[in-house]
Amino acid sequence: FVNKLFCNKGDDESSGDEHVFDADAVGLTHVGEAVHQVLGREHGQYHQKMWNVTSGKVVGSVHQTPMNVWGSSEDPKEGNDDWFPEKMGEIIGRTEKWCDIMSLGPPDGKFMTEFKAAIEKVAERSKTAKETIIVRLLVGNIVGMPVNCSAVLKALTKDVPQDANMQVWVGAWRKGFSWNHAKLIAVDGVFLHTGGHNLWDQHYLKNNPVHDLSVEFEGCVARDGHRFANLQWDFIARNQQTCIGSCVDMMPDAMPTVLKTRVTVSEWPEGVACTYPPTFTKKKVAKTTNYSRMNSTVEKEGIVDKGVPMITIGRLGTMVYKHRSADDAIIAMINSSQKIIRLVLQDIGPVTVPGTKKALPGLKWPKAYLAAIGEAIYQRGVDVEMVLSNPNSIPGGLKGTEANYGNGWSCVDVAAEVIKSIKKNHAEVDDGKLRAMVIDNLRICFLRHDKNSKYSDGKTVGLHSKHFIVDDVSTYIGSQNLYMCDLAEWGVVIDSEAEVKKIKEDYFDPMWEDSYTGEDVDVQTVMDGLNIDRDGEQTWLDYVRQNDAQHMMAHGANEYLSVDEVEMLAAEVSTLSVVKGEVHEDKGDDVATELDETSISSNEDVPEANPSSSAEKAALCGISDSIQLAECA
Repeated sequence: FVNKLFCNKGDDESSGDEHVFDADAVGLTHVGEAVHQVLGREHGQYHQKMWNVTSGKVVGSVHQTPMNVWGSSEDPKEGNDDWFPEKMGEIIGRTEKWCDIMSLGPPDGKFMTEFKAAIEKVAERSKTAKETIIVRLLVGNIVGMPVNCSAVLKALTKDVPQDANMQVWVGAWRKGFSWNHAKLIAVDGVFLHTGGHNLWDQHYLKNNPVHDLSVEFEGCVARDGHRFANLQWDFIARNQQTCIGSCVDMMPDAMPTVLKTRVTVSEWPEGVACTYPPTFTKKKVAKTTNYSRMNSTVEKEGIVDKGVPMITIGRLGTMVYKHRSADDAIIAMINSSQKIIRLVLQDIGPVTVPGTKKALPGLKWPKAYLAAIGEAIYQRGVDVEMVLSNPNSIPGGLKGTEANYGNGWSCVDVAAEVIKSIKKNHAEVDDGKLRAMVIDNLRICFLRHDKNSKYSDGKTVGLHSKHFIVDDVSTYIGSQNLYMCDLAEWGVVIDSEAEVKKIKEDYFDPMWEDSYTGEDVDVQTVMDGLNIDRDGEQTWLDYVRQNDAQHMMAHGANEYLSVDEVEMLAAEVSTLSVVKGEVHEDKGDDVATELDETSISSNEDVPEANPSSSAEKAALCGISDSIQLAECA
């Protein structure tokens, strides 16, 4: 590989002719190299923004909740997983200079309690800090459920002294049916926690908890979490600086609007902190003890140990028009498979019309993923093992309108869609061979505890993980579902056979042992179902780029969210533009034109844009020059 990185200078419609080679792409497996190649070829301009080849260390075992359920017929006891929000709080509490927190929605219950305690711990540390400590919390502004950023901020900082040498921001955004869905905590460019977990007490810590998976890292990989957060904070600042954004800013956060794009942000201490947070660069954390300790750990006695190869992959939804780098990375992983693909997913099919085997209007099955899985089976004889959530599982005594895991499909439906993709791409294949592939290569089951799919009260066991392993050498853990969504997502590909072996033994193997019985897929029923059309009917929703299943699901409303169906419908309508009687998708503005496309070394940060020289305070804020900093002038 070449040592110099050549970045694509084009706009978001670039042909991708300029191929980015990441100098850190050394020692990758065949899976990791396939990902590196497709990202460098198709998404070069988003290197170190939406994707990056990096390294790090997996800390301990993966964080799976509920804990200690495999091989047991007993329900998890109360308090079984209180360790999880406590761990998240402990990571936040390590902050010496910079903390980024991202999730779908604000924390509640014990999550809020632990986050609040962590913020107070950081505030106490700030008394001796030479520089102001920065904390940025960013969540999705779900259609019809606007986030009250001011209330979240007030709860987090309630007991923090006003004179603490710390500044905190809470922000939320959406564009049409795209919003943040990434879940991560990044601290000082050193510590990282990411995966599928949301921050909701009743979903994870009460009775009938939903299963989920996250992982803790240390090392350079953490910097990419901060960088991904930069992109979304920049979007918030740019859109609130518009005339319409300024008007919305004067409205209460919880008040619904009919606007396609909505951003909100609150800062603390009010009147001291700038309206928008500064931009992360590694220079800003280089003097922290955490960063120094990491460097000393990496290099001992002249031996450099950065951990194992990793590739961070993200997507921004409709914040950009064309590029969905994480999608291409996932397909590349599947296409590189030679032996086996193991998947642990909430679902792969879109949300169903209640009581039917038909997707909601406008929603479709993810044809690209299904085709890749089908080709792996047909062309290379790859085995596929898949664990799915039991349909419509509801945790914590909640209502179906408050939480719902599993989109309504049977394992037979999923198997039929995989086989259907093979039949579509290979018309010559006979039913005997298709039948043999279902028997020999395709194993799909619902999640179980000790072969039981229900808790003791009869409620089914839910699954929210987004995890897959390819050829037992490379694995993904992150926020991205494989069913049809267009949200902002982020995750990490751990490209190390040794680390994947540990994760597989800790998580997949006991889950598979408990879950797979062979009863969930009947071969004849699969074959009989190959002619069933499970896609939703084509309506005007088909033309909405954000024909997103996720917004149709319950999102765990809490005291910081308000529900408004009018806003939801208005957002759908405003996403469309009607020209000459035809409905066309709205390409919208393109963040690519706002991002710095300067050539950079693969080991350096994306250069920070120079703020206006006339705004001394803006320089202190460190926000990119694409933002008008009237508040900081």
